[in-house]
Amino acid sequence: MTAFDAETAAARVVEVMLPLADAERAAQEKRYLKSDLDFLGVAVPGIRRAVTETARSHPGLSRDDALAWARGLWRDPRGPGKPVHERRMAAIEVLCRYAKLLEPADLAQVEAWAREARSWAYVDSLAGTVAGTIALRHPAAWPLIDPWATDEDFWLRRSALLTLLPGIRRGQPDRARFERYATPMLTEREFFIRKAIGWVLREISKQDPAYVTAWTRRHLDRMPGVTFREAVRRLPEADAAGLRSAYATRAQIRRPF
Repeated sequence: MTAFDAETAAARVVEVMLPLADAERAAQEKRYLKSDLDFLGVAVPGIRRAVTETARSHPGLSRDDALAWARGLWRDPRGPGKPVHERRMAAIEVLCRYAKLLEPADLAQVEAWAREARSWAYVDSLAGTVAGTIALRHPAAWPLIDPWATDEDFWLRRSALLTLLPGIRRGQPDRARFERYATPMLTEREFFIRKAIGWVLREISKQDPAYVTAWTRRHLDRMPGVTFREAVRRLPEADAAGLRSAYATRAQIRRPF
């Protein structure tokens, strides 16, 4: 086993990805994500395989090593202003792989990348896996995450919501924090906020449909359609049907003549 060098590991990930590059896929993904980044055209499974193969050569990485490796992937050796989508995705994959080693102090890196990335393709894993895992393991992380919910940057507000997902999936939903985050956001017009609230409600409904049914009914007057559709998606059909009927009635009342 060779000594770990973050830059060498980053270069190895790229080396493994390059044979998987597809110019047509690169053009399609660039259009789909409306991105200014460069694209190689490597699918997510290929990116993960490149990270996994490299990680197997370096078992027992420390937190500092994992962070250095991720940073080496995020920045592009060609110089500033030339980021590559797959390198950034691989950087996030490294953080996801070693999320259990990370500490609340590392949320500053998550926040910086979320602000820089400005896309669900990066933000959702940074928040829903990396930050959420840190918060699940370290309650002291929440005072650092809470300000995201009122940040001017909607990607940070979305991130605050998505950090709740690991706890929900572990059967430890933080309903009070969800309500504190989500309720003021219900009137937002930003699609990615509306979708995120619905996503969190959908995840809670898998374990506690009664809570989601009651919360949704209580906020029907303020709930946009995309949020509502996600909220009722996994509810028992009787509950979902009742809410759909009530939502349709209220929508009809609100509709101008």
